[in-house]
Amino acid sequence: MAKRNPAEPTEAEDAGLILFPKAQKLFEEAMAIEAVDAQEAGSIGYMARALVQATIPHRDPGKTVPAWGRHNGDLSLVIRPGYTVNKKNEPVSLGYPYGTVPRLLLAWLSTEAVRTRERKVVLGETLSGFMRELGMEPTGGRNGSITRLREQMKRLFASSISINYATRDAWADAGFRISDKATIWWDPVAPEQAGLWQSSVVLSEQFFKEVVEHPVPIDLRALKVLRQSPLALDIYSWLTYRMFYLRRPTQVPWESLMMQFGSDYAEVRMFKRRFLEALKQVTVVYPCLVEPEKAGLKLAPSKTHVRKITGGGKPALDL
Repeated sequence: MAKRNPAEPTEAEDAGLILFPKAQKLFEEAMAIEAVDAQEAGSIGYMARALVQATIPHRDPGKTVPAWGRHNGDLSLVIRPGYTVNKKNEPVSLGYPYGTVPRLLLAWLSTEAVRTRERKVVLGETLSGFMRELGMEPTGGRNGSITRLREQMKRLFASSISINYATRDAWADAGFRISDKATIWWDPVAPEQAGLWQSSVVLSEQFFKEVVEHPVPIDLRALKVLRQSPLALDIYSWLTYRMFYLRRPTQVPWESLMMQFGSDYAEVRMFKRRFLEALKQVTVVYPCLVEPEKAGLKLAPSKTHVRKITGGGKPALDL
């Protein structure tokens, strides 16, 4: 084998990565994904199309915000938190699902729904086993991963989502919850111990229908590699979806991308900087044809990240 000239750039450097440990690890994991097809690796997963077109918050909007939304062309998403009552019978918000954890949960639930064609999804015998399926390592304590997972599960399953589609000539609206029923029996103090009863989620009929009729295929290995950034997870799923039906080069304005992915940024330039940082990670894992331009992001037809695609299609509202 010929020795590499130290003066020549490595593949990682050609990809635009600064060679610090995290970047090197990202590149190595991306090469491992590229070496084995998703179907052969058993890593084909799915996301609900509606939650790829418009996504949940990256950061916590706070418990005093009554509703939160995103806008993508003619489609908008609004999410409202669930509520409980305190000892004074006053309504108390449970908060919004946000960050990477609910995204990993949604991908896992959607994949199971497509695989089993059943609304009831069994989460597994142990908490630690389920967390490892999500790509999370169980850690205890107030700020540990177990606490974060349980809190985000509670927020996600209690919240309500509405999708609105409006043009000059048409209007449609659909509302749903992710689940009709969620029962979590795991003991957070003993994550390796099986519960007395099975922890499970019964997906709502509307969400289940959207997932099984319009699944967006993804590579679950990519989600695990990109799981440190909710923005990177959203961009990856969106690019996979867009490349499924993109037939000619198109430019998406930065203002439109900010409304879709970064409605909580104060200025376009701040969003653009964050978006490009996340995009660089995504295109290492999924090297599709995208090019940042002054006015927006140019997309050119590329092969999808998962070769065998089922479902998908152009944006629509038929939940």
